[in-house]
Amino acid sequence: MGLRERVTRHGEEAIGKLAADLLENPMVSGALSAAFETRERALRAQEAAMGALNLPSASDLERLTRRLRGVSQRLEGIEDGLDRLEQRLDDINAANALDRRLSAIEERLERIETSVQKAARPARASRSAKAATPKPASPKPAAEDSAPGSPGAEAEQRPY
Repeated sequence: MGLRERVTRHGEEAIGKLAADLLENPMVSGALSAAFETRERALRAQEAAMGALNLPSASDLERLTRRLRGVSQRLEGIEDGLDRLEQRLDDINAANALDRRLSAIEERLERIETSVQKAARPARASRSAKAATPKPASPKPAAEDSAPGSPGAEAEQRPY
C-alpha cells in the first residue's frame, strides 16, 4: 500500500469519526434540527408572501409544470387521433371519387349502348324488308340443254 492511499484512508477515517462525534453531540444535533425547522418556516413564509402578492411559489410552478405536461401529452394523443381520422376521411373521399367516376363511365356506356341499338334498328328493319320482298326467279342452269354425254351433264348427276 502506498503512502498516498494510507493518508487518504486515515483522512477518511478521521472525517467519519469527527462527523459521528458531532452528530452524537446534543448541542450540534439540536442546532441542525433548529436550522432545518427554520428553513421550513422560511419556505412557508416565502410562499405566504408570494401568495399575498399574487405570485406563484416554486411548488406552484412545479405543480403547474406537471399539469401542463399532462395536458400536452393528452393533446398529442388527440392530434394523433385527428390525423388518423383525417386519413380515413381522405380514403373515403378517394373511394367516393372513384365511385362517382365509375358511375359516370357506366352512364356513358349506357348512352353508347342506346345509340348503337337505335342505329341497329333501322339496319335490321332494312334487312328484314329485303328478306320479305320476293326475289325475282333466277334462271336455273339448264340441265336439259346439256347433252347426256357432255361433261356438265355428268357432273350434275353425280351424288357427291
